[in-house]
Amino acid sequence: MAQPIYVTQPYLPPLEEFTPYLEKIWANKILTNGGPFHQQLEQALCDYLGVKHLALFTNATIALITALQALRITGEVITTPYSFVATAHSLLWNGIKPVFVDVDPRTLNLDPSKIEAAITPQTTAIMPVHVYGHPCDVEAIQKIADNYNLRVIYDAAHAFGVQDAGGSVLRHGDLSVLSFHATKVFNTFEGGAIICPDAKTKMRIDQLKNFGHAGEITVVAPGINGKMSEINAAFGLLQLQHIDQTLALRKEIDATYRELLKDVKGIHCLQDAGEKVANYAYFPILVEADYPISRDELYQKLRDNNIYSRRYFYPLISEFPMYRGLPSAQRDNLPVAFDAAQQVLCLPIYPALEVAHIETIARLIAQ
Repeated sequence: MAQPIYVTQPYLPPLEEFTPYLEKIWANKILTNGGPFHQQLEQALCDYLGVKHLALFTNATIALITALQALRITGEVITTPYSFVATAHSLLWNGIKPVFVDVDPRTLNLDPSKIEAAITPQTTAIMPVHVYGHPCDVEAIQKIADNYNLRVIYDAAHAFGVQDAGGSVLRHGDLSVLSFHATKVFNTFEGGAIICPDAKTKMRIDQLKNFGHAGEITVVAPGINGKMSEINAAFGLLQLQHIDQTLALRKEIDATYRELLKDVKGIHCLQDAGEKVANYAYFPILVEADYPISRDELYQKLRDNNIYSRRYFYPLISEFPMYRGLPSAQRDNLPVAFDAAQQVLCLPIYPALEVAHIETIARLIAQ
């Protein structure tokens, strides 16, 4: 295999389809600050995702930081160690103490049965992650939040377009945050969004992402510059025209992997979490004890064949220096998450991945 196969590759529409958008930007000379493409993309995403209000951001990390500020979260927030570091970093940036609890062994999402024991008088919110785009146990989490008067902010970075039986998973919790990073199923080069429950909340979030401005000479909060540019918004509008096609291709790749790997001893393909509509954002496998070689040896074997899988998520967030001193970060508090981090391997999945390449990857794993 001459060309390297990476774990993901951004979908890029034909360049000539983007040119008319650029010409409009050059003509109206509006580059940022909520221009016409920005406004169009917010509405188009609301329509596509089935949500009422959405605020675009320059990236999902700034969106997470702003979501916490919008709800005035302080003290301690219960979250998962099994995620990308931005989840917990957003808490530290706001002076909030992360409290890690273990994950469900079936979905690798935050385990609701472990949440209550971690609640203290300082707990103000729960920040779960829809890992790999598979929905959390939203009902159980919301019940706990209601019982203890806690807010819920979902890191939904992986969950673009995902639906459960009641509609978009983004409707759950007080706020949900999406990522439109280049590695995501829907990308705007860089970008993100907060799903807002009402117009008042969206107005506060829009103020916070624009330095706290509430008018030309009025500043109401110590906001940040989190605005999405017109270039990114225009690209998002074009991407939205292609999203159904790209999701369908991902679904085919997912099915092919599952068929080819179903009889490989020691390889467990993580199942969905009951979503009605999935987005096939990742293809994680668990390399279990009865597989002939270790996860890291398989990772290296694939690399030696120019296939670049990724160990998402390894190490756990709780293993990094800024977190490992926390009482909740100790390994004996997180046995399921720790085991998963030692076993997980995400295989390449993106719309342009060829069947021959999938077959080669599966063959290397099965040998």
